[in-house]
Amino acid sequence: MKKNVLIIGAGGVAKVVAHKCAQHNDELGRIAIASRSISKCQAIIDSVQAKGGLKQPGEIKAYVLDALDVEATKAMISETESQIVINVGSAFLNMAVLRACIDTGAAYLDTAIHEEPNKICETPPWYGNYEWKHLAECQEKGVTAILGAGFDPGVVNAYAALAQQEHFDTIESIDILDVNAGSHGKYFATNFDPEINFREFTGQVYSWQNSQWTTNTMFEVKRTDDLPVVGEQSLYLTGHDEVHSLSKHLDVPNVRFWMSFGDHYINVFTVLKNLGLLSEQPVRTAEGLEVVPLKVVKAVLPDPASLAPGYTGKTCIGDLIKGTKDGQPRELFIYNVADHEEAYAETDSQGISYTAGVPPVAAALLVARGEWDAQRMVNVEQLPAQPFLKLLDAMGLPTRIKDEHGDRAWDQ
Repeated sequence: MKKNVLIIGAGGVAKVVAHKCAQHNDELGRIAIASRSISKCQAIIDSVQAKGGLKQPGEIKAYVLDALDVEATKAMISETESQIVINVGSAFLNMAVLRACIDTGAAYLDTAIHEEPNKICETPPWYGNYEWKHLAECQEKGVTAILGAGFDPGVVNAYAALAQQEHFDTIESIDILDVNAGSHGKYFATNFDPEINFREFTGQVYSWQNSQWTTNTMFEVKRTDDLPVVGEQSLYLTGHDEVHSLSKHLDVPNVRFWMSFGDHYINVFTVLKNLGLLSEQPVRTAEGLEVVPLKVVKAVLPDPASLAPGYTGKTCIGDLIKGTKDGQPRELFIYNVADHEEAYAETDSQGISYTAGVPPVAAALLVARGEWDAQRMVNVEQLPAQPFLKLLDAMGLPTRIKDEHGDRAWDQ
């Protein structure tokens, strides 16, 4: 049984992870939070302690770490005796942190696919460019590495696996719908790291259609859905991590990801892109300074963690799945609705951070208990969905199903 958790990162998602680990420290043991900014780590600890977050008396400590330094990360894992590492830092860190976990034998969990700073929208499947190159090594060394254990990717992968195992004989399409119907009151802001956010939308939009990779441009393909709680929403075909693993593991001919955007977001995004301000490539100013435009935009936008206190409204994220059961056509929507204000009341974080931060802690608990201690590299859809979704129900992210029988809790 694995114990003691090292959380890498100190943003909004890391804050949720820390709160949830504290609430389960009777099973997870000591908690270490590490990033380049020890003050940010300490602020998270202060938030946990202010809410009396530790389930039982225990250790929660802050550390300075440059996680790109593999040897330093290995030393941190050893120093803290951490057997589970939850990587919720920048996506640029993934391969360095994974390397440290493979070398030390610690279980590795992340919530997003690896990215290289100077590359956008590489050839699909994206996992094949980095993470999956270590499948054999993890298998050989018995190292547990759970990729994409956030909400999307993560929970939506479990939704798809559950649907395939229990609700369909064949699946024709999985459409992942991600709606944030909340309001943060700012002129313009992103709900997570602006650099990573914009990178998702500036390259090719890859989707899996008719069992092959298909390309579109951002905001080219639109749909409108009337969804539970949040109502009618406009969503756009978008490239996203989970499409690249579900298309491999579930043998479904159509896997697509859709995200909601308001007209204001699209207008500002379009201006920034057309001006070249979303480029990841360096430019030189008249003063001779070399800058990356995207990093400048990130620097002037609000910190996503700062949005939490005034955030109102709800999110709705789920899988719209179509196929057959017992020879008849079938359609269902399996989903979660989260509330920004409730997330802030519990964890001092907004709902986007909450939905991303709760699942990796549920996954860590399953690793600690042995149920998800796979001793190999896996994506979430390759693991048992039932225990994961049951834990999420208890931890604040309940799952519901809407189909021909009505709208109900997923396990009824």
